[in-house]
Amino acid sequence: MSEALVTATGVTSVLGTGAAQVRALNNVSLSLNGGELVVLMGPSGSGKTTLLSVLGCMLTPTEGNVHICGLSTAGADAEELAAIRRRFIGFVFQSYHLFPTLTAAENIQLALDVRKQRGRKARARTAEVLKTVGLNHKARAFPRELSGGEQQRVAIARAIVAEPAIILADEPTAALDGTNGQAVMKILASVARVPHRAVLVVTHDTRLTNFADRVLYIEDGRITGEERPRSKIGLEELPANPLRA
Repeated sequence: MSEALVTATGVTSVLGTGAAQVRALNNVSLSLNGGELVVLMGPSGSGKTTLLSVLGCMLTPTEGNVHICGLSTAGADAEELAAIRRRFIGFVFQSYHLFPTLTAAENIQLALDVRKQRGRKARARTAEVLKTVGLNHKARAFPRELSGGEQQRVAIARAIVAEPAIILADEPTAALDGTNGQAVMKILASVARVPHRAVLVVTHDTRLTNFADRVLYIEDGRITGEERPRSKIGLEELPANPLRA
């Protein structure tokens, strides 16, 4: 493990107004360190997705401080938060969020295009990450031609292609069967092996904890516990460096 890449201190998030007001997060503090995969577990409505949105600079907390790779998000406007996301953060979603009219390779290259990385180098990097997730033979396939597990692997490739320091994954296995879910988690675990990269996986699936370096538990907007799994899935067959250090 290396230094903390993400720190949240005293984060509170109040959503809605009046009778509909909800205290989604209540004085949450945590850190994500380089070289580790952290699993965040909790029931529906516990604040998991809200916390992911705050850490991913998509939602500004009502109170508290968040630092991303040493940069404070306090007082940042929407454009500044977007710049932090582009520079440091990759996202993986439950529903893949692939563009149906683009091929697998084109979906991945979009993440480079928004960062003004284009041309031969971008195509080579796209081919590299497709190989990392085991889909180099599916580069020209459209999402409708891919299984759910393959679509999620394309989504992971898109998240890692720009070599972000932080990967945030929101229920990445919820729409998958057990076999594909395990395959996706092995890829995310291999990504977390790279120094100076951190992966946070939000889930309610207890089967995923064996992939974690740490497991955080959240309930009613509060972190209620932390543990380190006694055993981890063997990762010896995984690529040692899917993201360049």
